[in-house]
Amino acid sequence: MREPLATMAGYHLGWWDADRSLAVEGSAGKALRGALVFAAAAACTGGDVGDTAQIAAAVELMHNFTLLHDDVMDGDRTRRGRPTVWSVWGTSDAIVLGDALHAAAVQILADLRDQSIAVKAIMRLEATCVELCVGQNEDCSFEGRLGVTVDDYIRMAAGKTACLIGCCCALGALSAKADDATVAALGRFGHELGLAFQFVDDLIGIWGDPGVTGKPVGSDLARRKATLPVVAALNSGSEAAIELAALYADGADMTQSDVDRAAALVELAGGRRAAQRFADERIQAAVAALPDAVKSEDLMALSHLVCRREH
Repeated sequence: MREPLATMAGYHLGWWDADRSLAVEGSAGKALRGALVFAAAAACTGGDVGDTAQIAAAVELMHNFTLLHDDVMDGDRTRRGRPTVWSVWGTSDAIVLGDALHAAAVQILADLRDQSIAVKAIMRLEATCVELCVGQNEDCSFEGRLGVTVDDYIRMAAGKTACLIGCCCALGALSAKADDATVAALGRFGHELGLAFQFVDDLIGIWGDPGVTGKPVGSDLARRKATLPVVAALNSGSEAAIELAALYADGADMTQSDVDRAAALVELAGGRRAAQRFADERIQAAVAALPDAVKSEDLMALSHLVCRREH
């Protein structure tokens, strides 16, 4: 990748700072999606390790393409405790870098040793990209809008988050030359895991430790985002829900006091408890989707990591 895109990409991925000096520890991402590719492939056994590694790299690039664009759309100035790419280099450069990472992901897949797998992998990843865009569009439409139901939210999360995690698991199985039924089962596992991941992410977005998450506390509430705890709370029919709805309908910028009150109202209305319950149910559904033959320790460990993570 040519400059200045290479410098921006390395910065976003946490390899170095904006001046190419060594980045601080913790500025890189979790690489969960790449890990799921490897774990799914290992559970199926067989295939080409080199192809599996390239697929893992491709899905991580695709994921980071979405993060770059998401930061621009949300106006987020901080990610992993550092300024976001757009806030350092500008929105145009951040958008172009996201496009470049998307293209690089496809190029990596096109270069797989097994070209029959390459074709299937590209088709699956690009179909997933369309789903991601639909989910992101729905997520944007929820901001500042009352009346979003839990079902609306789950449908959006399926597109915005779950589809890519499901794709990662399916592509891992594909790289191991698993049969169609196993590829589909691992795709379902990943889809359910992805929903749990998003629901836990929503909990962290309100109650997470900024020292761990790298984001300001209550940033989702400050933007009046309709995350699962908020949606569940607003649909509870409680007095706290009525007050929360009024706070969300107010067009004024939220003060820190407003954010704190909103978090308390979400909890009072049962939103925190409901979101955790939904996450737990999806983890159970993910494990149930796995055939006994591929219930590996790695996949189980990653499932538990999703529901217990702090960032």
